[in-house]
Amino acid sequence: MAIKLQQKQSVNSLNGFVHFIASVLLFGQVWLRFIQGKTCYSKVMEHMVKVGPGSLSPVLLVNFFAGMIFTIQTARELVKYGAVESVGGAFALAFCRELAPILTSSIIAGQVGSAFAAEIGAMKVTEQIDALYMLKTDPINYLVVPRVIACSLMVPIATIFGLVVGVLGGIFVAAQFYQIAPEVFLESIRTLLSTSDLLIVLLKAFLFGTMVAVNSCSWGLVTRGGVKQVGEAATAAVVSSWVAIFMCDFFISLLFLEKPI
Repeated sequence: MAIKLQQKQSVNSLNGFVHFIASVLLFGQVWLRFIQGKTCYSKVMEHMVKVGPGSLSPVLLVNFFAGMIFTIQTARELVKYGAVESVGGAFALAFCRELAPILTSSIIAGQVGSAFAAEIGAMKVTEQIDALYMLKTDPINYLVVPRVIACSLMVPIATIFGLVVGVLGGIFVAAQFYQIAPEVFLESIRTLLSTSDLLIVLLKAFLFGTMVAVNSCSWGLVTRGGVKQVGEAATAAVVSSWVAIFMCDFFISLLFLEKPI
């Protein structure tokens, strides 16, 4: 039993590595076709609506409550030491730089990424993708590239909305529970949050959106079997997207780490 379990774990690790390589290759194909102008632009707007307005409600709701929760936890400690004016700054350092893009991308991975994997996986198992080849239509141009463009464009926009709503949640909690004036809160944010920080946030959101779309479409394209495997592909797409988001965020944070002199 132990040997069989070990073998199964080895196979799963190998499959995960193979899929990672497949995703990297798919990413290269997508951007090569984008540069060459080989894509179905009529489908881009359809997917942009799905990624943007279609996912905006949960993005705003989660960021609003996350902003309130983070402010409660931060202000509770800083008020003890008389550092009320630093609450907004602490909020800016953690929520604005890290939480907002991660939360937004994770929600879109769960709602949109799973749908991408399921849609393409269902087309794969029902041989609709083979039919596209017979019609001399490249599935990557028709199915994958529009989804990647839509995610790459809309996730940064959704992140901006989530960031604004999260700040409003922080202002509300700071004013209602800790009597911190909105002006003091916003001034503290302005002091510590620079323009370069906002550009890095947008860069993160762009990369996260691209990874979610490429990874989800990749899982859909390699789906084999039937309905059960389509569900498994959708689940794997969400989980692997979350892992990729956190790994990418770690390396970006290292890249832009300000080392003391």
